[in-house]
Amino acid sequence: MATIPTLNTASGRVPAFDILEPDDIAVPFVFCSPHSGHDYPQQFLAATRLSGDAVRRSEDLFVDELFDFVPSFGAPLIRARFPRAFLDVNREPYELDPKMFADTLPDFVNAASVRVAGGLGTIPRIVAENEEIYRDTLPLSEGLRRIEDIYKPFHAALETLLKRTHQRFGLAILIDCHSMPSTVRALPGGRRPDIVLGDRYGTSAAGRFVAMATARFTELGYDVARNKPYAGGFITERYGRPPIGFHALQIEINRALYADERAFQRHDGFPILRERLCRFVEGLSDDVMAEYIRPAAAE
Repeated sequence: MATIPTLNTASGRVPAFDILEPDDIAVPFVFCSPHSGHDYPQQFLAATRLSGDAVRRSEDLFVDELFDFVPSFGAPLIRARFPRAFLDVNREPYELDPKMFADTLPDFVNAASVRVAGGLGTIPRIVAENEEIYRDTLPLSEGLRRIEDIYKPFHAALETLLKRTHQRFGLAILIDCHSMPSTVRALPGGRRPDIVLGDRYGTSAAGRFVAMATARFTELGYDVARNKPYAGGFITERYGRPPIGFHALQIEINRALYADERAFQRHDGFPILRERLCRFVEGLSDDVMAEYIRPAAAE
């Protein structure tokens, strides 16, 4: 694995992301938490117009902690420590908003995406609730530096983990872990699901895996929706290649299950949810190993 870049924070230099490795790779899964980082670079804090907790409103609160047990089941977890407000690796590498930068953007930039228009490009313009992040425009060199120094190493590491898993099992399933606001847009009938599974409308993962995941969450008592209102972002789209044995499934967890999202604090539901996620991962691993791996190994 390549050297992991660092961030200069108020508490010193820290890794830009962590890779929690199992003692042995025992299951064909890789877990990713790209939006739960909360180590804010000093240079970023000096440039933002937001104060206190306002800048944190884009975080997937504690999602990295909810899933930090997965190495005990034989799967790695890659988790961002840089905040989503600083850099969003669940976007194309160059989804940049020309209004944010003091310089003209290069031709290779995708400045016309829907995500850029909404202020949520690779270098976000806003945090949740549409609050502008920066006081002034940024030098283009700063945006490109974040992409070269952190975005690209993060994706290189994730791709390495997936290829290693695929080489071991002939199959790799990426579980991309996120959280959604408790005020998530209601589905027809006013329903606000506990869990949303996103497979890019059937293109990023085999339907059988999605059915297995849905069944396991349902057995645990959760209301599960598929693709609405979250079908998966760039990571799911980029790494889900079912015809060649790479599958990607996004999991969105309703924050009301485990946290007071306004106070940025866990509540009593946190240990309950974490224990049930352990059971989910154990059950899904058993399902996949029994149906896809062990029969092939016995041939």
